[in-house]
Amino acid sequence: MPEVKQLRLSKNRTDTSNLKDFEHMPETGKIAIVTGAARGIGLEICRELLDAGMTVVAVDIRPELFEAARASLGEPGENLDCRQLDVTDSKAFTSLVDAVVERYGRVDVLVNNAGITRDGLLMRMDDADWELVLKVNLFSAFYGTRAVSRYMVRQKSGSIVNISSYSGLEGNRGQANYSASKAGLIGLTKTTAKELAGKNIRCNAVAPGFIETEMTAVLPQQAKDMALSQIPMKRMGSPRDIAKAVCFLACGASDYVTAQVLSVDGGMHT
Repeated sequence: MPEVKQLRLSKNRTDTSNLKDFEHMPETGKIAIVTGAARGIGLEICRELLDAGMTVVAVDIRPELFEAARASLGEPGENLDCRQLDVTDSKAFTSLVDAVVERYGRVDVLVNNAGITRDGLLMRMDDADWELVLKVNLFSAFYGTRAVSRYMVRQKSGSIVNISSYSGLEGNRGQANYSASKAGLIGLTKTTAKELAGKNIRCNAVAPGFIETEMTAVLPQQAKDMALSQIPMKRMGSPRDIAKAVCFLACGASDYVTAQVLSVDGGMHT
């Protein structure tokens, strides 16, 4: 494992001569798990964390996507560890975290990014679509958070980042299941942060707005135009916009930030 650079701050609290170096020190040696990592926002999150110096365990239910993901990331070698996982399987998620710690000796970051949509008006939504979205988007984040927190408590350090949504803050017509799952993530984020803050473990959420992904690409043009009309910055966001926010919350530059929801939506939510 790469050597982790140690940097001590002066006992004199007025001496900040090396504070800048401390805040911008590389994250080399940290181990991050990212779910839903093989494409879209998840892939860009992997890219940002790798660029920051972390070893990234990229988790996805579709292993056939990993080869293209590796190529997109520039063949990152041993710093990228791709693993198949159904995040709705609690025991499998716990086993994966155990395996990661067994191999690397620690886990420092968890990004709960895996998510799906099954849109439909509330009155017409069937039980299966309601339950599946809640399981993938919300239950999985609980399973992963519970699994990593046991190791992070022993380390007395860690950062958990949940990918919520503008829909979780405001609600959205035709997305009762999705909006409920993303709102639930905010509640999980704040509770986790309060329970684990005393062990130097942080938990935050990022709430993307209208982002250019495969999920939004299939929307009718009328829906896209309506969404754009609500964005003060008058453009859709990119997966990299979200990834940069996640990287900030995962890294040492945000060491005093916890229980927060960072909206990355061009000004939609105020």
